[in-house]
Amino acid sequence: MRLISFDLKADFAFFRKPDTNATINLSYNIIHRPAVLGILGAIVGLEGYKEKGKMPQYYDVLKDVRIGIEPLNHDKGNYTKTNIKYSNTVGYANKGTNFLTEELTLVNPEYRIYLLLDETEDNQKQLAENLKKGCAEFIPYLGKNEFTAWWSADSYKEYQFTDEKQPNESIKIKTIFQKDYVLRNNVDAPFPDLLNFDHTESPFIYFERLPRDFDLTLMQYDLSEFAFSNYQIKNAQTLKNLYFVDELNAYIQLL
Repeated sequence: MRLISFDLKADFAFFRKPDTNATINLSYNIIHRPAVLGILGAIVGLEGYKEKGKMPQYYDVLKDVRIGIEPLNHDKGNYTKTNIKYSNTVGYANKGTNFLTEELTLVNPEYRIYLLLDETEDNQKQLAENLKKGCAEFIPYLGKNEFTAWWSADSYKEYQFTDEKQPNESIKIKTIFQKDYVLRNNVDAPFPDLLNFDHTESPFIYFERLPRDFDLTLMQYDLSEFAFSNYQIKNAQTLKNLYFVDELNAYIQLL
């Protein structure tokens, strides 16, 4: 297994939330795992959606890749947003009237994407090579095809890692992490039980409900609660899929 990362960025991004009204469409602030899978599929040259009710080729091939996401150049987890208005005057699209819509779009988003790749899989091996060279088979984008995504070959990194946790110590988690967890006797614990408040200057905690995967029965996003923080995290034994990265002297969560 090879742990790598690359820094993905764009001038704009729009990861549409499905639960918004017809006038103003909202975007997730942090790129989510299903969106990353689509970008990886474009980079390696796998096909996208072709048939309603059927998952695309890139999902079938890359669904087992473990992914971690670290926001970069953010304001305590947030990115600047701008409201872009669109009008469509094409008759067949709106029955002769102007169709107006607005999208709350991210400005200059940037994310460090961590990937745990199986080098015995040809597509995953090719993915690593393309990322290392800074090339892609298809043009990747952040949510909409006019928001071209790019990364530099210089941002590609490889890491030494271990999945051994240190449950008796407070730890640093560099990525967003899934905060759904259960303690003894199936009793949910309050989120502050995960935080060590003796930390650093300008501490922050950012929360967002993000797609973790696809619900293949309903053919829609499977949502989970995520957090991102520069606090030290205690009771780390309640979190799954943590990997310690030697070069970072910190943990990442790969889902």
